[in-house]
Amino acid sequence: MSKTDLVWVLVAFAVYMLGMLLIGFSFMRKTKNTEDYFLGGRGLGKWVAALSAQASDMSGWLLMGLPGTVYALGTGQSWIAIGLFLGTVCNWLFISTRLRRYTIRANNSLTLPEYFENRFHDKRRILLIASSIVIVIFFVVYTASAFAAGGKMFNIVFGVDYHIALTIGVVVILGYTFMGGFMAVCTTDFIQGLLMLVGLMTVPILCYAFVGPANLTDILAQTNVAGGVDSYLNIFHNGGKPFGFIDIISQIGWGLGYCGMPHILVRFMAVKSEKELKQSRIIAIIWVAVSLFFGCFIGIIGRAYLFPTILGTETTGSAENVFINMIVQLFTKDIRIPFIGGIFLCGILAAIMSTADSQLLVAASSASEDLYKGVINPKAKDKNVLMLSRIIVVCIAAIAYLIAWNPNSSIMGLVSNAWAGLGAAFGPTVLLSLYWKRANLGGAIAGIVSGGLTVIVWDYIPLVNGQTLGAVTGLYSLVIGFAISLVLIVVVSLLTKAPSAEMLQEFEDVRSGKMELE
Repeated sequence: MSKTDLVWVLVAFAVYMLGMLLIGFSFMRKTKNTEDYFLGGRGLGKWVAALSAQASDMSGWLLMGLPGTVYALGTGQSWIAIGLFLGTVCNWLFISTRLRRYTIRANNSLTLPEYFENRFHDKRRILLIASSIVIVIFFVVYTASAFAAGGKMFNIVFGVDYHIALTIGVVVILGYTFMGGFMAVCTTDFIQGLLMLVGLMTVPILCYAFVGPANLTDILAQTNVAGGVDSYLNIFHNGGKPFGFIDIISQIGWGLGYCGMPHILVRFMAVKSEKELKQSRIIAIIWVAVSLFFGCFIGIIGRAYLFPTILGTETTGSAENVFINMIVQLFTKDIRIPFIGGIFLCGILAAIMSTADSQLLVAASSASEDLYKGVINPKAKDKNVLMLSRIIVVCIAAIAYLIAWNPNSSIMGLVSNAWAGLGAAFGPTVLLSLYWKRANLGGAIAGIVSGGLTVIVWDYIPLVNGQTLGAVTGLYSLVIGFAISLVLIVVVSLLTKAPSAEMLQEFEDVRSGKMELE
C-alpha cells in the first residue's frame, strides 16, 4: 500500500472512530439511571434491536474467523454457519417474545442473572451469584477475542505493532461504552451492522468478477487445496477428509449457544413492544442468512483472488486475515479507491467493536447490578451503581486486554470456548424457564453450574494421556455441556420440591399473555 493510499485509509478510520465516540458522548447526557445504562429504558425500535442483536452476536468471527477456516479447510466448515442460522431462527421465534414478557413479569428484571433470581424466587441469591460469575469469566475471554481481532487488523493494514494496534482499538471501544451505555452500544451496533452487511456483499462479488467464474476452480486447484478442488468444495469434506458424524454435530451444535447468550438476549428484553419484536425477527433472520452465506463465500473467493499468495504460513500471516487482504488488494491495486477500501476495513472493525462493546456492558451489569447491588450493598444508590458500572467496564476491558496481548492467540479458538461456556451454562436454563413450569430453583442451579463446569473440564483439563476430552473425542464442548445441563435441570427439578403456586401463576400469565406488556 502506497503512502497516499495509507493516508486515505487512515482518514476513513478516523472519521469512523470519531463518529462512534460522538454517539457515546451524545447518549451519556441521556443516561440517568441503571435501567437507561443497561436496557435503554426498554426503548429499542425494530431496526436497532434486530441489527444490534446480530451485529453484537457475530463479531470479528464473522469477517475473520469464519472466512479464515473456510479458506484453510474448505466448505465443510460452513456447517458452523448452518448451525448458527438455525440457532438464530429458533432464538427469535421461540425465546424473544416469552423472555421479554417474563423479564417484565419477573419484577422488571434488567439482567439475565436478575431474571433467573426473580423467575425462580431465589431468596438466597445463589442463582444471581453463580450466573454473574459465569458471565464475567466467559465474557472476559469473549471480549479478549474481539480485542485480538482488532489488534491483528490494525497490524496488517497499517503495519503498526500488534500491541500498539490492540491498545488503539481498546481505547475507542472503551470510550463510547463507558460514556453512553446500552443505547450508545445499540445505536453504534446498528450502524456497524449495516456497514458489515455492505462490506460482506460488495467485496467478494467484486473479487469474484476479477477472478472470473470460469477460472475459479482452476485457480483453486493451483493453490494446492487439501484433497483437491472437489473435496474443498464438498460440504461433507473437511481439510481433504470426509466429515464424520461427530464433526457435523459439533459444528451444527454452535446453534445451541444462542439461547444462552446474555448480550443477545438483553436485546429481546429491551425492545419497545411485542409488535416491534415480531418485525425485528424478520429483519434479523434475513441479515444473518445473508451475512453467513457471504462469510463462507469470502473464504472460497479469497483463496483464488489472492493467489499466488497463500495465507497460513510463517511468511504470509494467518488465514483469518483473508478478508482484510482482499480489501487491501482490491481497493489499492485493482480498483484504486483507497478511501472506500478504508470504509470497508471499518466494516471489519465494526464487527469487532459491535461485539466487544456489548460484552463489556453485560459483564459490567452482572458485576455491578447483580453482585454489588444485589448481594454486597442492596441499599446502594442508583447513581453510585451507575458510576461503579463504568469503573467495572474499564476493569474488565483491562483484563481482556491482557489476555489478548499474545498476537498468536486464535480468534476462532477464543470465541469457541467462550460461546460454549455461556451457551451450556445458560441455554438450557433459559429454555426450560420459559417453557417448563415444573422447573424449579434446584434445577436451575444444577443446570447453570453443570453446564459451565462441563465446558471447563472438557476444554481445559487434560484427563486422557495429557489431552483434553474435547481433543480426544472431537466433540464440541457446547454439545455435551448443553445436554448435561438440560438433563440435570429436569432430574433435579423432579426430585425436589415443586414450584410454588405464585411461581406457577407467573408462568401461566406469561404463557397466556395476560399481563401488561407496554
